[in-house]
Amino acid sequence: MRAVEISSFGAPGVLRLGDRPVPVPGAGEVLIRVSASGINRPDVLQRAGHYAPPPGASDLPGLEVAGVIESGDAQALALAGLQLGDRVCALVAGGGYAQWCVAPVGQCLPVPGGLTDIEAASLPETFFTVWSNVFDRGRLQPGEWLLVQGGTSGIGVTAIQLAKAWGAQVIATAGSDEKCAACVALGASYAINYRTQDFVEEVRRITGQRGVDVVLDMVAGDYVAREVECLAEDGRLVIIAVQGGTKSAFNAGLVLRRRLTVTGSTLRPRSVEFKTAVAQALRQHVWPLIASGQVRPVIYRTFDASEVADAHALMESNQHTGKIVLTW
Repeated sequence: MRAVEISSFGAPGVLRLGDRPVPVPGAGEVLIRVSASGINRPDVLQRAGHYAPPPGASDLPGLEVAGVIESGDAQALALAGLQLGDRVCALVAGGGYAQWCVAPVGQCLPVPGGLTDIEAASLPETFFTVWSNVFDRGRLQPGEWLLVQGGTSGIGVTAIQLAKAWGAQVIATAGSDEKCAACVALGASYAINYRTQDFVEEVRRITGQRGVDVVLDMVAGDYVAREVECLAEDGRLVIIAVQGGTKSAFNAGLVLRRRLTVTGSTLRPRSVEFKTAVAQALRQHVWPLIASGQVRPVIYRTFDASEVADAHALMESNQHTGKIVLTW
């Protein structure tokens, strides 16, 4: 099969198409004939040598795929309500940049009605991440305020739409007025251009000095101190990436006085059991929203697998709004 390999750690040009044996599914797994593979920030980090696959995972990049189930554990498929020939999308710990991919049955979800495989391939990584962090760890409730840092990223466009559908008010940050407008079009009540505005001052102004209930942060670094200032009493700060650095200093007095929670998580190394539970929650609570059109995939651009280096270069440019997808 054709697969994207990392020839050495470095810039996008180190990615190349190679030949690999078709993987063989084991107990509790299925083999998917892949039509499309989503691209995510962790793939870029892996290519650069900063994010190794967890033990036992494929060395090939790629965390989400969509396609057709070709073979697999019959008993596990039956228990999951799936069968051979079903169109599914799946979250994987690696190996998604290939024509064939093995996935745990519990991490497969049926393609929502009306969606193409390209659209379906854009769902798993961001939807699993947002559900796990905004709704499970962050405990976002209807009527609360959510601040999304980087509202036009794949995570951002998902968080905005899901929070809005959940009945929350959303404030998003973005790096241009055009991107801010895109956030509002997706359902954000307000959008802040972080290049021209102080998001702390704007959040306090928008909320009448109250602050937000949940912050979804992909930056960390010196953002953490500013986000603590943005939180309302009993607020929750959820960190899911450290693009701004791993070191943070913040006012611990505010944490005490406002009873704040600072937490975070990374999805890739979590167990199959954990990811299966997230998949079940998505199927129950979120898949109906996608099927009804209340929440929709946002695809910025697709690339043929042979153009994977260009796809990574686009992601690193931060010019996109929504997801970038490879096709096979």
